[in-house]
Amino acid sequence: MKISKYIKSVSLIVLSAGILTTSTVCLEQVSAEPAAAPAKPAAQTTAQATVTATPLAIVNSPSTYLNKNVIMKAKFDKFSTLGLDYKPAFKSSDDYISFLVKRDDTTHDIPLSEMKLFLKRDMAEKFIDLKTNDEIEIKGKVFSDALGDAWVDVTQLTVLKKAPETKK
Repeated sequence: MKISKYIKSVSLIVLSAGILTTSTVCLEQVSAEPAAAPAKPAAQTTAQATVTATPLAIVNSPSTYLNKNVIMKAKFDKFSTLGLDYKPAFKSSDDYISFLVKRDDTTHDIPLSEMKLFLKRDMAEKFIDLKTNDEIEIKGKVFSDALGDAWVDVTQLTVLKKAPETKK
């Protein structure tokens, strides 16, 4: 129900700092209908998008991928203890093992040590047969960019292709 506009004057007696004064205040009423409810924020999704990237892209700009889920393909190099127990990006050596992948921007066998990949020890036990040059897919979350490096908590590891056996 709408009420026509009207202006009403109200006299107020104000006592401020010991001085008695009279003030006139104008009130304007436009409608007797309640104000519209504030707009509700859009529903937020709890699932975070996953970004596909190369290991080098992540290493070249770790802050871009910080707190994002990533998928990358790489060649396995070796299991390691690199980055474990480092306080600013702590992953305990009691609970995790780290591993290295190979750089894909060179023909030489050079590990990509700027990327710290952490795998829970119980999950790592399933991959003890990984060999150098096995092609793998890594899913994980970049949880830190300490030292300007990418620190990745690996949530899933898949062997895509086993490396050929080398003759001795």
